[in-house]
Amino acid sequence: MIHLRTALGGALLAAILFTATAAAAPLNCPKSPAAPAAMTRLRAAMAQGRFIAYPPTSLKVVNAQVTPADPAGIRADLTVLRERFDGLITYDAVHGAEQIAPIAAALKFRALIIGVWNPADDAQLEAALAAARRFPDLVVGISLGNETLFAHRTDVAGLTALIARARARAPGTAFTTTEPFHIYYDPAAAPLLAQLDFLLVNVHPIFQPWFKDAPDRNAAQFVVNVLARLAPLACGPLLVKETGEPTAPAEAGFSEARQASFYRELRRQLPPAPGRAFAYFAAFDLPWRAYDGGPVPGSHPEEAHWGLYDAQRRPKAAARELPALAGSH
Repeated sequence: MIHLRTALGGALLAAILFTATAAAAPLNCPKSPAAPAAMTRLRAAMAQGRFIAYPPTSLKVVNAQVTPADPAGIRADLTVLRERFDGLITYDAVHGAEQIAPIAAALKFRALIIGVWNPADDAQLEAALAAARRFPDLVVGISLGNETLFAHRTDVAGLTALIARARARAPGTAFTTTEPFHIYYDPAAAPLLAQLDFLLVNVHPIFQPWFKDAPDRNAAQFVVNVLARLAPLACGPLLVKETGEPTAPAEAGFSEARQASFYRELRRQLPPAPGRAFAYFAAFDLPWRAYDGGPVPGSHPEEAHWGLYDAQRRPKAAARELPALAGSH
C-alpha cells in the first residue's frame, strides 16, 4: 500500500528537487457528461477543505488474511477525524469499507474519494459504484487501484482498459488511479493519463537518498516541484494522496516533531487550491503494517507509524496543530 522506494538516478532527482520541468503533448482528455459536477465539488473540497487518507483502524491484513473493518470502528474513526478533516480518500471498497460512505455522510464530510484496491474484481468495483450512486453529493471520485503498476499487478494497457470499462458503466463518475510520481513520468503512461479526470499521486521524500540530512523545506519543495512537473501531463487537478513523514522509529530519525514540521512547511509552500492540494497521510497508525508484505522487500518498521493519530486515535503533534473545521461539531 505504501512502499515507495524508486530507482530514479541522482541527476533526475536533482532536476525534480530544484527545477520545474514541463511540456508534454496535449492529452485527449476524457469528456464525461455528468463528471463536471463531481469535478466542481472536488475542486471546491481541495481549495476549501482538508483531505486525509483513511484506512480503518479495525481493518487488518496479516499473512494475506483480511480482518474486515467493523461499522463501530469506522464510526469511532470518522468521529475523531471529522473535527479536523472533511475529505476522505480510501483504499478499499469492500471488507467493511461499504460502511464508510453512509457513516461519512451522516457525519457531514464534504468529499469522499473511494479507492478500489483491485479494479479487476467486479465486486469491488460495483461496491464503489453503488456508493457513488447512493451518495452523489459526497463521492467526488473513484480511484481504481493503488500502486498497481508499481507493484506489477497489471500494466498500463490493462489498467487503462479497466478505467475505460468503468467509465462506460458510470459515465458521470470522475475516475483516477494512484501511483508513485515517477510512474507517471514514463511516456508509456500517456494513454493512462489521458483516461484520468484528476490525478492522485504518492510523493514520499523520505524514500529519496538526500532526505535524511535535508531540512523540511527541501522535502516540501520536492513535493511542490513534482506537482509542477506533473501538471502538463494531467487532464485535471492534482491531489497528493500520500506524502509526509512517519513518527517512528526514532533511531531512523523520525519523530512527532519532525512530522509536524514537515506538514507546517508543506502548508506554507503548497497552500490548497482548486487545481492542486495535498492530503494528510495517513489517518491512524496501523501496527499490522510493519509486518505486511509490499512491493519492496525487507523490513519496513516505519510503515506502522504514518498516522496523524496513534492506534488509540489520540492526535499527534501534527494533528493538534490543525484548527478545527467549521461545522465539525
